[in-house]
Amino acid sequence: MTGPDTAHSDTATTETHIRVGTRASALALAQAQLIAEAITKTSGTPVDLVPITSDGDRSTESLASIGGTGVFASALREALLADQCDVLVHSLKDLPTAAHPGLIVGAIPHRGDARDALCARDALTLATLPAGARVGTGSPRRVAQLKAARPDLDVVDIRGNVGTRLGRVGAGDLDAVVLAAAGLSRLGLLDVVTEFFPLQEWPTAPGQGALGIEVREESGGASFPALTDILAALNHAPSHLAAVAERCVLAELEAGCAAPVGATAIVDGGMLLLTATVYRTDGTEQLTSSHAVVLEGTAAEQVAQSYGLGAVVGHQLLADGAAELVGAARDSRPDTP
Repeated sequence: MTGPDTAHSDTATTETHIRVGTRASALALAQAQLIAEAITKTSGTPVDLVPITSDGDRSTESLASIGGTGVFASALREALLADQCDVLVHSLKDLPTAAHPGLIVGAIPHRGDARDALCARDALTLATLPAGARVGTGSPRRVAQLKAARPDLDVVDIRGNVGTRLGRVGAGDLDAVVLAAAGLSRLGLLDVVTEFFPLQEWPTAPGQGALGIEVREESGGASFPALTDILAALNHAPSHLAAVAERCVLAELEAGCAAPVGATAIVDGGMLLLTATVYRTDGTEQLTSSHAVVLEGTAAEQVAQSYGLGAVVGHQLLADGAAELVGAARDSRPDTP
């Protein structure tokens, strides 16, 4: 298996290697390496990592102002369609819910920790942060949740990779940042967490903690007829069903990846339970819907049930007035600090 320093992105890669496309950030490379190792363990096939830089990585503007986290997927998808790689590894929360022509999500491996985590100076928690403390996040959902819990906080819109964000706390520019627990775990940085937020009180982005493996519709191309079997081996059915239901809520709301929407789905005792919340970004209002379905039939039929559950929750939120909250968030454009 080769690392990112020896990977190449031309079509001359030997047919005995699978090329895994990924963003070039430390977290993305760590996530892609996990999938690369799983592919090799499952199939014995060597893997090359193909780092790809997106417009979102190059821009220093506010994430909300450049179109949300979907900007990170565009360059990767272009590379996959151009046969510069065979599969893509995405943070599923960053992947737009709309299908991309010619591409499918072929597998969702076992999901990581879906929670958000507070990383604060002096081991502070959300409750013990002093009045007026500066807390950084690039997520409108997290902004709303922070303001709802602590209206006195100064919530600062930030960009940058995990190391950059944590560095601002270390330098004293910020008192704390809110990050995804799964990303910190994959980077070996859980020791910086001062508080984990329980999903029941603090739902996170649809698909957070899960990775999506995207391939061309022809299952990776004729060069890799065994890729279908590899994807089937990597897929984790409960994670897949939960992520599908959560992301379907976003699709029903016609909201982007950076919308102020939190969703949590779990498979428990043969049932799929889904709760989703839409926030007003100033933290003053929220709408919540919860439903469940008994999972029955084949794997494909259960995936269809997951889509249906997400649609039911999304429809109820819309009926309760969620479109106004989502629209208000879409119209707001935070300044870049």
